[in-house]
Amino acid sequence: MARKETFHPDWHHVDATDQVLGRLAVKIATVLMGKHKPTYTPHVDTGDFVVVTNCDKVKLTGANKLASMHYDRYTYYIGGFKSDSGEVVMEKHPDRILRFAVKRMLPKNALGRHMLDKLKIYAGDTHPHTAQQPKEWAY
Repeated sequence: MARKETFHPDWHHVDATDQVLGRLAVKIATVLMGKHKPTYTPHVDTGDFVVVTNCDKVKLTGANKLASMHYDRYTYYIGGFKSDSGEVVMEKHPDRILRFAVKRMLPKNALGRHMLDKLKIYAGDTHPHTAQQPKEWAY
């Protein structure tokens, strides 16, 4: 069984250009949880860091899928419930669509929130994690 003290995470780089959103999110969630390693332990965070670039070029299957998706948020004020369509979210914050897709595939507890912190998403080609030397991830 893996232990937190003996585990050293790796860094992976994924280019999301022309990747299908759901299929990419499944693979990213698997790496964040650590299920791709033989040392996977459910109660220990054995996952790796994932850096995603070009998230604004992710592909959605279906004609009206982006228009039919709704993303809810709450401002923590009275009556502060807001719902945005997928088109608005993709235009303003293209990283949130992929982040929400991955978040819903992770465990719904503190360990899942810690796993989501290891996901770094950027809309452009560049990212500030070159010092960690992320490996190109063949998906």
